[in-house]
Amino acid sequence: QVQLVESGGGSVQAGGSLRLSCEVSGYIERNLCMGWFRQVPGKGREGVAGRHYDGTTKYGDFVKGRFTISKDNTKNTLYLQMNTLQPEDTAMYYCAVRTGSTFYSLLLYSSEYNYWGQGTQVTISS
Repeated sequence: QVQLVESGGGSVQAGGSLRLSCEVSGYIERNLCMGWFRQVPGKGREGVAGRHYDGTTKYGDFVKGRFTISKDNTKNTLYLQMNTLQPEDTAMYYCAVRTGSTFYSLLLYSSEYNYWGQGTQVTISS
């Protein structure tokens, strides 16, 4: 059973930074595609950043160079460094894992992922 636990959310002012973490347990294989998604009430989950197990990354168009996805294999932890945050970045952020490969173009599709964390809230004030 794969378990994902996110942390690092919070409230910051516009222009600030946050680093989200997602610790993965219960799965020993290294071929994991991982991603970050976000959701606001009344809308579907939006792909923020995805990372293929070969290291290829993909970002949502709205990121515009502000966010960086990375993974520490020694800690089985995925990170999302978010800089220059804006009020429109306010959302619940979720970590997700796919066991096995996928096409790079599908890294930001929530349907590609089969394990999800519980989410961490990010609130940006103007």
